[in-house]
Amino acid sequence: MLPVVSVLVTVFSISGLSAQATTVTGGQSITIYPQEYPKALKNPLKGFRLHVCSKRKIAKYPYVTLLRDYVEWNDLETHSTDNLVRNIEAYKLKNWDKYRGLGVKIIPRVYLDWDKAIGNEFWPEDMTSGDYSSAEFKKRVVRMIHALGECWDNDPIVAWVQMGIIGYWGEHHHPSPDLEMQKIMGDAFSKAFQNKHILIRHPGEFNGYDFGIYWDSWAHNRQTTQLMHGAGIEKLNIDTDRWKTRPIAGEVAYDWGSFTIQPGDNPDDTLSDPIHREFLIDTIRNLHCSALGWIADYDPLDLTSANGAEMVQRAFGYRYVLESFSYVPIVATSGELSVSFKIKNTGSAPFLYDWPVCINLLETKTKKIVFSQEIDTVDIRNWLPGDDWDEDKNEYLIPTISNTVNISVPLPKHDKLSADKYILSLSIIEPTSEANSIRLAIKNDFHEGHHHLGYLQYGSP
Repeated sequence: MLPVVSVLVTVFSISGLSAQATTVTGGQSITIYPQEYPKALKNPLKGFRLHVCSKRKIAKYPYVTLLRDYVEWNDLETHSTDNLVRNIEAYKLKNWDKYRGLGVKIIPRVYLDWDKAIGNEFWPEDMTSGDYSSAEFKKRVVRMIHALGECWDNDPIVAWVQMGIIGYWGEHHHPSPDLEMQKIMGDAFSKAFQNKHILIRHPGEFNGYDFGIYWDSWAHNRQTTQLMHGAGIEKLNIDTDRWKTRPIAGEVAYDWGSFTIQPGDNPDDTLSDPIHREFLIDTIRNLHCSALGWIADYDPLDLTSANGAEMVQRAFGYRYVLESFSYVPIVATSGELSVSFKIKNTGSAPFLYDWPVCINLLETKTKKIVFSQEIDTVDIRNWLPGDDWDEDKNEYLIPTISNTVNISVPLPKHDKLSADKYILSLSIIEPTSEANSIRLAIKNDFHEGHHHLGYLQYGSP
C-alpha cells in the first residue's frame, strides 16, 4: 500500500506564466492540461527545405531541418571499374559531414542530365549521354542503386531518397521511365532501401510499388488538376492511403508556365499574399504534405513573409498537441509509476519513422536523466492527422482523433534510484547519434528534448 502523504506538486509551464499547483494524497492521480503553444515549431523531417548551402544560410531560417542535394552521377562513378561504395562514402565525407550535428537531414537525388542545354550532362565517361535504354545502362543503374542503399539506407543524416536518375533534373521526364525501367528501378530501390523512404516524381508511375511522391511544381496553376501531378496525388491518397505511410513532398516552382497565377511570382509573394498563401496551405493540407523546397528561399527579414512562413510551417507535416497528462506523483520505493496521456496530431501528415516515446525522471537541479523507459506499445507513425480538407471551413471533415496511452512503469529498487523528488518528463528523441528530438506543441518547459510535466516524489519525501 502506498503511504498516505501530502505533497505539493508543481505543474511546469513556460517561463513567464504562472505555475499551477495542487495538493494530493499518495496513491491519487493528478491530471495536467498543458496549454497549446500557438506558434509554428522547428521540428525534424518537416517544413521548409533548402538546397545544400552554407551553415550561415541555414541559421537565417527559423524552421529549416531539411536540405536537398542534387548528386551528379559522375561524382560517384566515371567508369564501370570504379568502387562505387568507396566513392559514395567519399562523397558523403566531403559534402555531408559538415551538416552532422546541426539538426538537419539531407534528401539526396542522383541525376544524369540537368536540362536540354549542351554540357549539362553528367554521365560516366564510358557510356553514351542519353543512353537510357541499353542493356549496359540497365545493368549499371541496378549496380548504382544497390551501392546507394549500402551507403545511405542506415545513415541517420539521410531523411529520405528521391529516386531521380531518369530525365531532366531526375524528374522522370525527357525522357520518362518506360514500364520496363519502372520495373527495374522499382525492384532495385525496394530491395536496396529497407529503412529509408523512396520518393518518385509522378503518382501515375511505378504502380504496385509503395513509394512516396515529390511533386516539383507544387501548387502550380497548370499542374494542380492534372492526374500526373496534384490531382494524381489526391487520387493515390484516396485509393491507397499512401500519405499515411510515405512522405508527400516536393518543391514550389517559379520559373515556367503560368506560375504567377499560382503559386505566385516568388517565395515572398507566395507567403505574403493571402490568396497565394491560402492556396498553398490548402494543397498542403489536402495532399498531406510534409515538406517543400524553393519556397524556403523567402526573405526571413521581411516581416510579412516571415509571418506567412509561420502559417505555412504550422500546416506542414505533423504537429503533436498533448491534451492531457495524468500520473501518480508519489511512488513508494520499488513501486510503479502510472501514467496516462492523450495526444493528437493537428498537422497535415504523420511522422514517418519509428522514434521512441520515453517517460523519464530527471534530477531537479542538473536536469540529468536518472531513469528512462521507452513506451514500447506506442508507434508515433500511427498518430495521424485528419483527412478530407474543406477549403471553405479550413478544417478536416474527418477530424484527427486523440491517441490515448496508458502505462505502468516499474521503478528501480532503492539501490538504483535514490528516494528523492524528480522532474517527470516526456521525450521523443531520435534513436541515433544525431539525437534530434520532436517538440510537442505545448507551452511546458522544453530542455534537451524533454518536456517537463511535473514533479514526482519517489520513496520517502
